[in-house]
Amino acid sequence: MYHLEFIGSVTRVLYGEIVLVALIVIGLVGRSSIITTAACLLLIVKLTHLDRYLPVIERRGIELGLLFLTLAVLVPFAAGRIQPKDIIDAFSGWVGWVALLGGAIGAFLNSRGLDTLKSDPQLIVGIVIGSIVGVVLLRGIPVGPLMAAGITAVLVKLVQLLAGK
Repeated sequence: MYHLEFIGSVTRVLYGEIVLVALIVIGLVGRSSIITTAACLLLIVKLTHLDRYLPVIERRGIELGLLFLTLAVLVPFAAGRIQPKDIIDAFSGWVGWVALLGGAIGAFLNSRGLDTLKSDPQLIVGIVIGSIVGVVLLRGIPVGPLMAAGITAVLVKLVQLLAGK
């Protein structure tokens, strides 16, 4: 009996580490350097007893990720590679206007995703697992938990409408 209790307590203590090691393996097998690196960094945080920083990473990680993503996208403007003429040319055809619409819809879906995650935080489990599946099996890029939550919100509404709820 004592032995089983000990194993149970060890499993509870090491559960996070076990999941992170599994994610590292999945990332390596699926050739996803992003998942592998993220899981490695979190495992280092756990193994070096810096767990107190996990809430900060959780709270500010998406903001920092979006900041760096936005910085990377804006570099061509800052470097002068995109001139005013290029901006005008971008909207001279229908594709530029569709891109504008796509950006607006994406921003809207992201806001719905944030609202969805705030009101139904347990959805993050499905979103994270779905993102891992998308990265490993579909060669996707896990940059959009907010977008995934926004798409989830739209799909939930659609199912509710179709089901008459």
